[in-house]
Amino acid sequence: MNTKYWKVDNSVGNLEEYPQVLEASEFLKKNEVVAIPTETVYGLGGNAESDEAVGKIFQAKGRPSDNPLIIHIADKNQLNAFVKSIPDSAAQLMGAFWPGPLTIIFQKKDGTLSEKATAGLETVAVRMPNHPVALAVLKSCQLPIAAPSANTSGKPSPTTGAHVLEDLNGKVAGILDGGATGVGVESTVIDCTEGIPVILRPGGITKEQVEAVIGEVRMDKALTDLASAPKSPGMKYQHYAPNAPLYLVNGSKLFLDSLVAEKKAEGLRVGVLTTEEQVGAYEADVVLACGYRSDLETVASRLYQTLRSFNDAGVDIIFSEMFPNEGVGQAIMNRLEKAAGHRVLVE
Repeated sequence: MNTKYWKVDNSVGNLEEYPQVLEASEFLKKNEVVAIPTETVYGLGGNAESDEAVGKIFQAKGRPSDNPLIIHIADKNQLNAFVKSIPDSAAQLMGAFWPGPLTIIFQKKDGTLSEKATAGLETVAVRMPNHPVALAVLKSCQLPIAAPSANTSGKPSPTTGAHVLEDLNGKVAGILDGGATGVGVESTVIDCTEGIPVILRPGGITKEQVEAVIGEVRMDKALTDLASAPKSPGMKYQHYAPNAPLYLVNGSKLFLDSLVAEKKAEGLRVGVLTTEEQVGAYEADVVLACGYRSDLETVASRLYQTLRSFNDAGVDIIFSEMFPNEGVGQAIMNRLEKAAGHRVLVE
């Protein structure tokens, strides 16, 4: 397959009238799949009403078909076509955070969306992205678009068009390059279908921000109990993993240093994931700074880029510092734990 690659300046107005956006929208209307930028990561979009289009998404990514997809919309009124009702908590969250990195779980209407998009569940995950190119495409095609991250399943999510091209060139109809994403980790997913809302996946909107709007929310026990079955898109299987095995290190710098020295003595090429504050403090073969510990939003925005950079560096093993498990740190640690396959070395 010849993958079309369009570049779009996301700072200009009337993007929905641009030829690149119009062509990408036509591809989507024809049930082809197109990668589009959002404020979190690049998504691999396809018509959520079409089994054919959704099937192409799973095929391109190599994603298990029992893993549901998030539906992207440009207008809240689109919900009426495939959602049974909008709970008060969901309406409040939509008012506060849409467009933005928050995905809300609703009870779905039958016979509207592709069953493949929702993995046969009675619920559907929906968000309105806060990115001018994504919104322009959604407005232009006037379709609900299913869009998981536009990467090979299990690998670090893409935050640039070049990442998508690296993973999916020849596997998708088109890539709409609208520049680097901002948030850098996927959206927060919250289930508003019953009782107290439950955060199924931490992301760009923190638990504290959500509670400031709707009051008490709970965290899904599957986030910490590996025996529980996750209900959120993107949480069922190992994700975000670099090529080399990644280990999280719960301990002092001296402990991490000893791990590095041990593996270097074995002849391995060792990588360390740290922050700008500590980038000169380690003697590993490759030391990469992932933002500033003093500003965890910078860590989130650079996380996937840093994991991909270890692939380019050709390391054999990676040790990563850990981060506070609060605020956006919850999303960072969730992604790192998934990338490491929950491998943690404790001092």
